[in-house]
Amino acid sequence: MSPLLAVLDGESLASPPIWLMRQAGRYLPEYRELRAKAGSFLDLCFSPDLATEVTLQPIRRFGFDAAILFSDILVIPKALGRDVRFVEGEGPRLDPIDAAGIVEVLARSRETGAVVNDLGVVIETVRRVRAALAPETALIGFCGAPWTVATYMIAGRGTSDQAPSRRFGLADPDSFARLIEALVIASTDYLVAQLEAGADAVQIFDSWAGVLSPSSFANWSLGPAARIAAGVRARVPGARIIGFPKGADRALSAYAAAMEANAIGLDWTVDLETIRRETQNRVALQGNLDPMALVTGGAALDAGIDSILAAMEGARHIFNLGHGIVPETPIAHVEQLVRRIRG
Repeated sequence: MSPLLAVLDGESLASPPIWLMRQAGRYLPEYRELRAKAGSFLDLCFSPDLATEVTLQPIRRFGFDAAILFSDILVIPKALGRDVRFVEGEGPRLDPIDAAGIVEVLARSRETGAVVNDLGVVIETVRRVRAALAPETALIGFCGAPWTVATYMIAGRGTSDQAPSRRFGLADPDSFARLIEALVIASTDYLVAQLEAGADAVQIFDSWAGVLSPSSFANWSLGPAARIAAGVRARVPGARIIGFPKGADRALSAYAAAMEANAIGLDWTVDLETIRRETQNRVALQGNLDPMALVTGGAALDAGIDSILAAMEGARHIFNLGHGIVPETPIAHVEQLVRRIRG
């Protein structure tokens, strides 16, 4: 069995499995070459040939224990009928959604097979990647969490504190609840399709969970994640699911319990001793190296790795970053990380 799947299923390994968020991306010259040929970022995501190659690039170079599907969290709003585009040097742009638009996307989410049919090329990428990977290398699928995806749909772009979405949820909670429900339905269908196509596990990325108040976190982050997990397992019994509510900190244990997560992702601000004590090995812990330690390399990187390994000794642990690799990360530092952990 894949080391990563063994940990997700309850084992503690002397050498933790390794994968890194955004491990396929701009820090790799082979990625940049393909990206230049693709035309646009979405063209890259929606080409099974190219997306398969990008997904496999870091596996060939570093021998990670898992590949993660190369795609984007905003393919869901696109499948729900919203205009999604990526502006070079600026990031994603959407037409901000209003209450009437929310009614439309909720109706779209309820059309049987509509979202998965629109994302058929992504599901084909999953099939191709799984066929190309060795049995011991796991394949992770993913989606963006409803709250995080909603922040882009409401603001039309990323913002520093997600104030537009927080304000929308307070001013029109009924419309906001309908948007979250549409995203729960669509995300459940999408994850089920990935698992049925060959993904061994799926991760729910809630990159903006940390900006929510406790009550909003319960309503818009924890609750929707739990509904997605239950919906997925109702259709794929035993599905392995990783939750990553970045910035949730003191709510991590409750989040993991609510969705019955196989693993919970930890950002670099989380105290490992505390979360290990709270979870008592009921869930695997994934993370939590500061991406800047990977950029820095050398003694600082070694110290960060050693500290995590010492804190997680004997635990169900998956080595990962506390967020994604940044583009300026030197390849030599990733090689250093793999040697240090496995050495």
